[in-house]
Amino acid sequence: MRAKDLITEEIPPLTHLDTGERALNWMDEFKVTHLAVMKNGNFVGVVSETDILDKMEMDQTLDVLFQHLPRPYAFAGDHIYQVLAKIAEFKLSLIPILDEKEEYLGCTSVHHLLTLIANTGSIKESGGILVLEIAHNDYSMAQIAQIVESNDAKILSSYIMSSPDSTNVEVTLKLNQLELDRIIRTFERYDYIIKASYQKSAFEDDFKFRYDALMNYLNL
Repeated sequence: MRAKDLITEEIPPLTHLDTGERALNWMDEFKVTHLAVMKNGNFVGVVSETDILDKMEMDQTLDVLFQHLPRPYAFAGDHIYQVLAKIAEFKLSLIPILDEKEEYLGCTSVHHLLTLIANTGSIKESGGILVLEIAHNDYSMAQIAQIVESNDAKILSSYIMSSPDSTNVEVTLKLNQLELDRIIRTFERYDYIIKASYQKSAFEDDFKFRYDALMNYLNL
């Protein structure tokens, strides 16, 4: 999924002639703490709630309150992982999306991204979750997939976490089966460490409850 596919039409940008007070009102209305700012049709930066609250004169326009604004953004062709990385790097609630000429196309918010991710098939689909801990040098997704598929299961999605102060990686697998005991035993025969597992009907009911709760929250 590319950044251009993530654009939400619900959140308009500010202009340099908008006041700090209006910016705060819009942030409250759209449930974000950042907004894009335009000047003469050009993207000039992102203003944050914190920066505005640091100013004393809320009735002044943004171009009076700020001489310069930070310009974090994603290009239209960036992958969703790149978009998420930039949001995390700059601690944003919203990120502008520009074309190759750096012309403003729109924006996407953390709220909108969570909604899109929550609605992906692998998240919604019934199945169990398995968390493996593996030495970095022993990690092989091909072998992991072979073990899973040898038990007549499929990997719906996977996520890998690593820490700079550890030689191990943590691999989280979403599988298309709720009964994981046989798969777990096979992994253990290959000396994999099973860090956690979530399976069977109790997990399915709890997962559905949590998913429905998340979607209700995102739709507020």
